[in-house]
Amino acid sequence: MTAAPGSAARAVPGRAGGEVPAGGGPAASCITEPADGTPSFGQDHAPQRGVPSQTGGRAPGTAPLEGILVADFSRVLAGPLATMTLADLGARVVKVERPGSGDDTRHWGPPFSATGSTYFESVNRNKESVELDLADPEDRALARELALRADVLVENFKPGGLEKLGLGYESLATENPGLVYASISGFGSAGGRDLPGYDFIVQALGGLMSITGAADGEPGAGPTKVGVAVVDVLTAKDATIGILAALAERARTGRGRRVEVNLLSSLQGALANQGQAYLGAGAAPRRMGNDHPSIVPYQLLATADAPLAVAAGNDGQFARLCEAIGSPDLAADPRFATNAARVAHRSELVPLLEAGLSTASAEVWQDKLAGLGVPCGRVAGIGEGLDYAESLGLSPTVEVRDRSGAAVGRQIRHPITWTPPLPHRTQAPPALGADTADVVRWLRA
Repeated sequence: MTAAPGSAARAVPGRAGGEVPAGGGPAASCITEPADGTPSFGQDHAPQRGVPSQTGGRAPGTAPLEGILVADFSRVLAGPLATMTLADLGARVVKVERPGSGDDTRHWGPPFSATGSTYFESVNRNKESVELDLADPEDRALARELALRADVLVENFKPGGLEKLGLGYESLATENPGLVYASISGFGSAGGRDLPGYDFIVQALGGLMSITGAADGEPGAGPTKVGVAVVDVLTAKDATIGILAALAERARTGRGRRVEVNLLSSLQGALANQGQAYLGAGAAPRRMGNDHPSIVPYQLLATADAPLAVAAGNDGQFARLCEAIGSPDLAADPRFATNAARVAHRSELVPLLEAGLSTASAEVWQDKLAGLGVPCGRVAGIGEGLDYAESLGLSPTVEVRDRSGAAVGRQIRHPITWTPPLPHRTQAPPALGADTADVVRWLRA
C-alpha cells in the first residue's frame, strides 16, 4: 500500500497551480472555536457513495458547508488554498498525499515553525491527511472509492493526468453524478495542456510583470513580480467560486459538473482597468512603480522620514490635502484643478506636494490627513499590518490547535465575517498520513 518515497511521483504526472509545477471516516474532526473561545469538535461526515450530501435544514450556527466531503488531490498553493477555504467554511477535506514525502511544500523553507514548514501550514489547516500511492493498484482503488463518495474533488495534475489513473471526471461522474470536479492547470486543457504551471512564469507571460515595478528611467527599473504568489491566490479564489456555484446548481438539479480554472485566465481576468485600457482604448499599460495611471495623487509621497501612501481620488480630497500642507492655492491652479489636469501635470505637482509633506513625519501626516478625510497610510510591515487590523477590531488571526486541543500557533484567519456569527474552525494542519488508518478503514467498510 505504501511505497518508497518518491515512487508515486515518478508514476504520476506533474501538477500545476503552485509556485513550482507539480512534477471519509472516523478520523479526528476539525476543532471549532465558538464565540466563547471554548474548542469543540465537529461531526464526522460519512456520505453514501454516489449520493450528494444533504445540507438543507442546517441548524443555526453550523458552518455553511457542513456535510460536504472534499477529496483533495492537489498540492502546493492554488489547489490547497481552495480546499482550505472550503474546509474553513465547514467542509470535510481529505488530502491525498504521496507516501513518505507528501505535499511538496511540507519541505519548503526556511522559515519553519515549531511544527513544520510555514508555507505548507498557510494553506492546509482543517484537513485530514491520507497517504496513498497512486501507482499502486490497491491504493488507486481506495482513491477512486474516496472520489465516488465525495461531493467535491479538487486536483491540479497536468491535464489528463488523473484520467490516466482512472480518476477522470467522465469515469467518476458515471457512478457519482453529483460530483463537482474542479481541475486547476497552468494554461488550460487545450493548447497549453503540457505547459507547467509556475506562478512566476504566468506573471511574466500574462502581462502582470509588464505593469509592475519601477518605470523606465527610474532606479531599479524593470519588470517585477508581485511579493506573494498572487496568480495562485487568484486562481484558488476562482476555483472556490466555481465549486460553490456548481454546488448551488447541484442543490437544484442533483447533478454536479466539471469546473476548470487555469492560472493564465485567472490572472488576465484580474487585470481589470488595465486590461480594458488595452482592449477599449488601445492603450498599452506600462510600469509606473507605485503611481496610478489615471489618478493623481494616488501614489507614495516622500515625507520627512518615510514614504506615505496618498490616494486623493476626487477634487475635494485633493483640496483638503493642499490645505493641510499649507498650499491651498494648488487646488485652484488650472494645472491641478481637475484629476485629468493633475494626471497631465503629474511631474510638476508631485514635487510641490512632497515639499509640503517634508515638514513632518509620515506618522504625523497619517494622523492629520486621516482626520481631514484624505485617504493615506504609512508603509507597514506584515506584523504592523496585522496589529493595525487588530486595533480596528478585525481579529485577523486565529489560534490553531492540534488533535488534542492544545494551542500550537496562530494563522491568518478566513477573512469573511458572518452575521449571525459562525465559529472559526481551528484545527492545525495535519501531520503526513495522520488519518490514513481511519480513512482507509472507512473506505473499506
